[in-house]
Amino acid sequence: MSAGISRPAPASGAAINAYNPAYDPLVSPPGQGQDYAPTYWVATAGAPPEDDGPIRSDIDADVVIVGSGFTGLSAALALARDFGVKAVVLEANRAVWGCTSRNGGQGQNASGRLYRSQWIERWGLDTAKRLDAEIREGFEYWKSLVAQVDCDAQPGGHLYTAHRQKKMAFLQNEARVMRDVFGYDTKMLSRAELHERYVDDREAVGAMHEPDGVGVHPLKLAYGYLRQARALGVRIHPSSPVLGWRVENGMYRLQTPGGTVRARRVAFATGGYTAQGVNRLLDNRIMPVLSNSMVTRVLSAEEREAAGLKSTVFITDTRTLRFYYRLLPDGRMQIGSRSALRGADAENPRHLALLREGLARKFPALRGVDVAYSWWGWVDVSHDMMPRVTQPDPAQQVYYAFGYGGNGVAFSAHAGRRLAQRMMGKDGIAWNLPIYDTPLPGHLFAPFRRIGQGLLYRWYYLRDELL
Repeated sequence: MSAGISRPAPASGAAINAYNPAYDPLVSPPGQGQDYAPTYWVATAGAPPEDDGPIRSDIDADVVIVGSGFTGLSAALALARDFGVKAVVLEANRAVWGCTSRNGGQGQNASGRLYRSQWIERWGLDTAKRLDAEIREGFEYWKSLVAQVDCDAQPGGHLYTAHRQKKMAFLQNEARVMRDVFGYDTKMLSRAELHERYVDDREAVGAMHEPDGVGVHPLKLAYGYLRQARALGVRIHPSSPVLGWRVENGMYRLQTPGGTVRARRVAFATGGYTAQGVNRLLDNRIMPVLSNSMVTRVLSAEEREAAGLKSTVFITDTRTLRFYYRLLPDGRMQIGSRSALRGADAENPRHLALLREGLARKFPALRGVDVAYSWWGWVDVSHDMMPRVTQPDPAQQVYYAFGYGGNGVAFSAHAGRRLAQRMMGKDGIAWNLPIYDTPLPGHLFAPFRRIGQGLLYRWYYLRDELL
């Protein structure tokens, strides 16, 4: 559902096809020229920047980037700015159509689904510290880009709320690790302190506050990336899905409906919208998971006071199937969480009802408040819960950046920059990290992942709410 969304036609005059709400990357083709999902971000970002229209003939390029989201645009921007390379960016639908126009806009000093304590358990302290330094550098780089774009930035950090008393010990340990091992000014808040300083979340029994975190309007930010990249000579071609590719005479020939694009190097940055069969290097290496989001109408000052909304700091709770929520700059409340297993079920009203009830449990004063925008989008979750920015086959000039697991708003900027550096052969100690020096793991039982996902969701619900 939506309220008054206006979607102007692209300046290039490219045809716009109807948005397909049942799109599912495991079973659907990439699509072509689809309109945006009816998100709050689309409704409030303003007119999309100019693009270069669909591919209409065979062309040559030094570097081609597949995907025009945060990662692809950041890579193109870094290639142009740092190396003088004017990349060609291919997008199946409208520019910035996928994850980037549908996420929660929460920029964290993180990437992937694992916590820093889990980094230590998996790779040891030395690697965990180097990984932290890398991701911290990435967060600072992203902040420098945010500072250049009017994207409704809301600084103030990130609140991680314990939705049950048993979760306080977990947060206390994570706060200690972040503070004592990695040097962050992370603090624990009691229920009373949380309510007094930030929000009167009735579910929360306490919280951990991380000082690093900035909420943004993700589509305004992406439009900023796009404008900057095109100003440096990058070409953005929407309605140009890659239907397949092959190597011929040392060149990569990418087939699109309008012509063949020949390139010396190719990077894939299609996130949760990576269709099966387009790139065998990526088949079955991402588990696309649906996330639902909604935004309320503008709340009155009295309603915000009754709900105890004193801050715009963004929040995540400790459920495995977590809720993420915040007060937006214009006085609306945003909340998101899990959704359907399959695209075919995405429109089922029960998924929106889950968000409505989640908001009401946390803020009883907002029960029944009108919902102005509701949408869903696919998240690229890797099978080991961590991203990759890599060249999976050293014999091929093919690269990819994937697997943020819902924590890509900030890290995608750094991932795009690292992707550009890798494509240009730049060496550095950073490559000796698990997110860079190994490919995404595959899955032996890929055809049955949805069955396992359904069983896991039931187990997570029991563990989150009852056990």
